[in-house]
Amino acid sequence: MFGTSGIRGPVGETVTADLALSVGRALGVEAERVVVGRDPRESGELLTDALSAGLRESGTHVLDLGLAATPTVARAVAWEDADAGVSITASHNPPEDNGIKLWQASGQAFDAERRETISERVREDAADLRAWDDLGTRRDADARERHLEALVDAVDIADPPSVIVDVGNGAGGLTVDALQELGCSVETLNAQPDGAFPGRPSEPTAENCESLATLVAETDADLGIAHDGDADRMRAVAGDGTYLSGDVTLALFARAAADTGQRVAAPVDTSLAVADHLAEIDVTVERTKVGDVYVADRVADDGVAFGGEPSGAWIWPDATLCPDGPLAACRLVELAAERPLAARAAEIDTYPIHRDSVEVAEKAAVMERVQDLVADRYDAVETLDGVRVDLGDGWFLLRASGTQPLVRITAEARDAGRAETIAADARDLLETARS
Repeated sequence: MFGTSGIRGPVGETVTADLALSVGRALGVEAERVVVGRDPRESGELLTDALSAGLRESGTHVLDLGLAATPTVARAVAWEDADAGVSITASHNPPEDNGIKLWQASGQAFDAERRETISERVREDAADLRAWDDLGTRRDADARERHLEALVDAVDIADPPSVIVDVGNGAGGLTVDALQELGCSVETLNAQPDGAFPGRPSEPTAENCESLATLVAETDADLGIAHDGDADRMRAVAGDGTYLSGDVTLALFARAAADTGQRVAAPVDTSLAVADHLAEIDVTVERTKVGDVYVADRVADDGVAFGGEPSGAWIWPDATLCPDGPLAACRLVELAAERPLAARAAEIDTYPIHRDSVEVAEKAAVMERVQDLVADRYDAVETLDGVRVDLGDGWFLLRASGTQPLVRITAEARDAGRAETIAADARDLLETARS
């Protein structure tokens, strides 16, 4: 039921009011207080109502944040002394999708054990429904101002730069308020929340951020910021209009956060460029499964200063264990105020890396066949998350998406020709497994 980032899928098919009700009842078995918030998707209100009904039937009190960024929901669990948090969101997925993501009091998403407990209760229709005089309450709550204060307190910007923020019609307007509070000159794109995402697709990829990049390049803005629908992700554009890849951004954040001898957590699809850049200051990269819950789990260890995913999720354990897009925006602006992002990025050696996705209906079965094929052909195989093959002068990864019916292909080498060859071999191997 759960993927790497909660429950997600098409509304009316995978994600229904009935499912939300069941999850609410399952969570309510052991939770006394739960914080709930949603992104702007059209289905968000009815799913919130259904989930809240399930919680209240269980005697659980619901604190409803309404429209709220996912990191605001995650942080509010501790602020409200609640037992859990729930975000009704499909994050960067298209508007026809929605989802349910659960949060612990630490700010970390529910781990595998907790997700399986909820799944089992839903499957078995397990609930602890209360009598009419013992139902939970539901009241409106506001964590936005406290999140805003936390963002402003987290950075120190002596000479605030000019920033363009592409909110992506999502829930990330908090970033605009925080940067203005910090003294930045801020212009916005797609700032009106709209669950149909009319301005651009929700995922802030290079292609979807072309308008932002053009605007930054043609104005005197120092950088651009882009969020997805629920603002757990943050991507950026340097002052010269260059869209910063996720690997470059990860390297920038990690270099600023970690001291010599510390470690950084990053998933198995991260570029070699990150490890090479951090090796210059004797900082090592620990690979995790893809998904912020796995990065957060590693970041919670002593000596791990930062965790990030090339997709745009960034975690600072000194602040929270959830990926906080507005916090990432503020910290990137802080770096840009000290030194232009383009100059910082130029110091990072980047290598040809190919990332692609192939639609695969029976992805679990296909990945089993991939693993068999790889075991016959290669020696250095790692199966931490998907199948990763180290070729010495490069690597490739085949991994089933945790949120969509896709298999992700990642291939990299320090030589462009070799990277193309590796990517082609990985695609051929996947095609063989599919057929």
